[in-house]
Amino acid sequence: MRPRDGSVRYGGCPVRATSAVMAGKWKVEIVWYLAFGTKRFAELRALLPGVSEKMLAAQLKSLIRDGIVSRIETDRKPPRVDYSLTAAGNELVYLMNDLCAWGVRHLGVPPTMAGMPPMLKAHLEGGKVRPQRAGRTKK
Repeated sequence: MRPRDGSVRYGGCPVRATSAVMAGKWKVEIVWYLAFGTKRFAELRALLPGVSEKMLAAQLKSLIRDGIVSRIETDRKPPRVDYSLTAAGNELVYLMNDLCAWGVRHLGVPPTMAGMPPMLKAHLEGGKVRPQRAGRTKK
């Protein structure tokens, strides 16, 4: 993830900065679907009924700029472009799952996205530990 001057742009608040990364009509859904694996642009568009190509491209560019999604170009004919989550994007999926649980518990909003990404399923079923960022200590 590219470092930013959070003290200026987000008033020094990491919660505001994190919220800004996910602010956007389609970003939550894009990240959620990419948690299931690498997707091509057309696959994402098919999973998001109602999204225009222009909006999807803009949301993906923003997620790439923020270090959440990576764009992989394959040098072949015809050219192939795939999108996948970065390590930061994978870490964000756990946070999204926690936010979902909070919304269900405290706001009574039922989840609408079907399925459970493999990383979360393994975490919940097998007791796998969440990935920790370098420099963080478990309390």
